[in-house]
Amino acid sequence: MSENKAASRYAKSLIDLSNERNALEEIKNDMVLLAQVVDENPELEAILKNPIVPLTKKAGILDNLFVGRVNEVTSAFFKLVVNKGRSAILFDTAKAFIAQYNAIKGIVTANVTSATELTAESRAEIEAIVKKEIGANQVVLNEKVNADLIGGFVLKVGDKQFDASIGSALNKLKKELALGIV
Repeated sequence: MSENKAASRYAKSLIDLSNERNALEEIKNDMVLLAQVVDENPELEAILKNPIVPLTKKAGILDNLFVGRVNEVTSAFFKLVVNKGRSAILFDTAKAFIAQYNAIKGIVTANVTSATELTAESRAEIEAIVKKEIGANQVVLNEKVNADLIGGFVLKVGDKQFDASIGSALNKLKKELALGIV
């Protein structure tokens, strides 16, 4: 079984258990914490993926980092995964958990690249459009500024892209002029 499939299955099981224990929000926060800690400390991911590091050492490191900071279900889950020899997929499991949680709650991530910083008004407008078009309950905007766009923005949601940048419009016009379409 591929590691992504295994991580996804572990995440699904943890979501089911979280729902059973009425702790979905808390465990989601724990998975976000794990993902942040691993993002900020790539050495931790290297240790978890290293087959030479003993399982007891991996479990001890996770205990030191997370005991008292996470739900007991999360703590038990970490121990279970490590004892099964699957610590290499913990980070991927956390990401899969967050993705599955977002799908359940109707939370969509939209990436917006604009020529200038978005105003509160344009941010709200983009969120409203994404909610309407995608049918999302909530939109998380990841914003990026790229002056090469000249003006406008590029919006990506999942595998869909909407390009409303002036730079793109100029390039399209340039191609049409070169082909003699206009």
